[in-house]
Amino acid sequence: MFKLTPTGAEIVLHSFEGGTSDGSGPFGGVVRDTAGNLYGTTEFGGDMDEGIVFEVGKGKKLTVLHSFGQSTGDGAGPTAGLLRDSAGNLYGTTPNGGAHGSGAIFKVDPTGSETLFFSFPGDGSGGDAPAGGLVEDASGNLYGTTQLGGSFGCQLTDSCGAVFQVSPAGVETVLHSFSGPPSDGEEPLDGLISDSAGNLYGTTRLGGKNSCGIVFSVGE
Repeated sequence: MFKLTPTGAEIVLHSFEGGTSDGSGPFGGVVRDTAGNLYGTTEFGGDMDEGIVFEVGKGKKLTVLHSFGQSTGDGAGPTAGLLRDSAGNLYGTTPNGGAHGSGAIFKVDPTGSETLFFSFPGDGSGGDAPAGGLVEDASGNLYGTTQLGGSFGCQLTDSCGAVFQVSPAGVETVLHSFSGPPSDGEEPLDGLISDSAGNLYGTTRLGGKNSCGIVFSVGE
């Protein structure tokens, strides 16, 4: 983990070591609280080598807030960054693990306690293997993508992926199932952004008329 000063100088904040007391393979970005602490995930490392949620304080000390895989049905292998809400809770996704082995949305509260907020159903209907991060609306609904699952079968994967909403009560709604080329995308790997009207925007790695991916929007 690094910091660049306004003059372009680099400062290394933390060098990951792996093992049970540190993470390995941070793919997503970090989020910052008002005190300057940074929060993120790694795909590997931790007690079970299934990844961690970490905090790096202003003194550059890393604290493991949660090691994935410690309990039956826990998430595993997070590849995206975190969403931090106004109460200081952290939300993220794992493409593996969960109650059905198809990925999960997790929550880490300000005390460092982790709970599974939602487990993807495992039959493809609600999407499988979320690899990207989450966005939140004013009502507390969470939005994201899954790289697999959805209603359509595609040539290169078992299914094409989906855009989903999960309510504060943990109820999922599939907003869009990707159908693949030539008229739609396939396999979104990243998260979404939203505008003031509630429209969601993202990308897919594959699909589109040239089978090279698309930029899409999903309206409310």
